[in-house]
Amino acid sequence: MIDGSKLLLVVDVQYDFVPGGALPVPDGDKVIPTINKYVTLFTRNGGKVAATMDWHPVDHCSFKAQGGPWPPHCVQGTRGAELHLDLRLPRGTYIVRKGKLSDEEAYSGFQGTLLAKDLRSMGVRTLFVGGLATDYCVKNTVLDGLDLGFEVYLLEDAVQGIEAQPGDVERAKTAMFDAGAKPLTYGRLEAANER
Repeated sequence: MIDGSKLLLVVDVQYDFVPGGALPVPDGDKVIPTINKYVTLFTRNGGKVAATMDWHPVDHCSFKAQGGPWPPHCVQGTRGAELHLDLRLPRGTYIVRKGKLSDEEAYSGFQGTLLAKDLRSMGVRTLFVGGLATDYCVKNTVLDGLDLGFEVYLLEDAVQGIEAQPGDVERAKTAMFDAGAKPLTYGRLEAANER
């Protein structure tokens, strides 16, 4: 099932989004071992791997000081903006930085980036999305991927949400599935790949 047209897209697994960070997702670090299993499965079978990163200027519009909803996080060049070192991303992983402009919010990895164009040039047709946070950047990346014509799987065992309001995570999943995303877990993908 996995081949060069399939891409594992790891969303925003950065220090500021795990416990101890500036905008922690509860248990956000617990997705890392599962994501690493997916990375191994993809690299072993000729799939591709990409990762998104929030990469904000110090005066980003999403920060409370500028009237946004969030504390400062993933500020360009800080440790909080770095990808978590426990992620075992392969050499040559395609990295896309988003939210680089002060006046542009960018929950989606596709917003204000060349991600869609570059994925098409790589021959990618199917995305397998995991990471942080289910109800924000994962959701928006999945929805944009679908809108752009990619087949999209949500890796349900490799995402974690903020749940700013009760029910946010379930509402996000419903929105993704209603739009055409397909749920998947590691065991099912591994079994399908061994057929």
